[in-house]
Amino acid sequence: MKPVYMINGFLESGKTEFITYTLAQPYFRIKGKTLIIACEEGEVEYDSELLRKSNSVVEWIDSKEDFNTNNLVELEKKHKPERIIVEYNGMWNFKEMKLPWHWKIEQQITTIDATTFPMYYTNMRSLLAEMIRKSEMIIFNRCDGIEELNVYKRNIKAVNSAADVIFEGSEGEIDEIFEEDLPYDLNQEIIDLDNEGYGIWYLDSMDHLERYVGKTLRFKAMVLIPDGFPKGYFVPGRMAMTCCADDMAFLGYACEYADADKLANKDWVEVTASVSKEYWADYKGEGPVLHASKVEKTKAPKEEIISFT
Repeated sequence: MKPVYMINGFLESGKTEFITYTLAQPYFRIKGKTLIIACEEGEVEYDSELLRKSNSVVEWIDSKEDFNTNNLVELEKKHKPERIIVEYNGMWNFKEMKLPWHWKIEQQITTIDATTFPMYYTNMRSLLAEMIRKSEMIIFNRCDGIEELNVYKRNIKAVNSAADVIFEGSEGEIDEIFEEDLPYDLNQEIIDLDNEGYGIWYLDSMDHLERYVGKTLRFKAMVLIPDGFPKGYFVPGRMAMTCCADDMAFLGYACEYADADKLANKDWVEVTASVSKEYWADYKGEGPVLHASKVEKTKAPKEEIISFT
């Protein structure tokens, strides 16, 4: 299988800069040739000396129709590379991309210009979502002076909860721990989560579970009891619009409750539960597990679906 590194993002999002930086790093050196397939030409160009030192060559494909398996195989035959880097065009729907059967995506990374992210998120959300849905790492560039980085991260995590999100400024990586921006008070005896609060808590607990361990939460949720779930457990959660009306996800964590067998799928309940950090097989490691002290059936909220817009 031929390893492929997929770098995507909209024009001027920092794709070429990221590839150039990576090629120069000792850890990324190999003996064989690297084929870079560039699908759009921005302001930054590849340095010929760096290409020589890294034994790399650039081929340009500037038409979506020309980015097909036949042409890609011909480029592979021409250069016989040990690995391939694709700098993909952000205006081409990533869902429609096809690679030769023997090319395997080793890593997918999306670069985003933080200064233009709100515009793209508002006007081209579907294209953006397809870029980041399977990316292992999302890199925001040009983050200096932007106060909404925590919101940006939640927008990304709503689509791809497993992705590493990195913010870069002129002085390097920016830490985005903004506890003071949370829409609820972590010092309350019981933390009440409304629609906005539930979504933010769900996403924030993935990265900062230490904030919530030992805390008690109260929120309205829909009941989900997956097939084969352990006795005495259920998943209280909310449906969320992660990208558009056709792109929905159920957001919830495992919850221990002695009378879980009295609940039914799609029941609406108000849950009061404490948070712990425990191993859970579905998480493939440790993560949030709730322990309910009270579960009461209730009416569905006026807005059943939460969003991250």
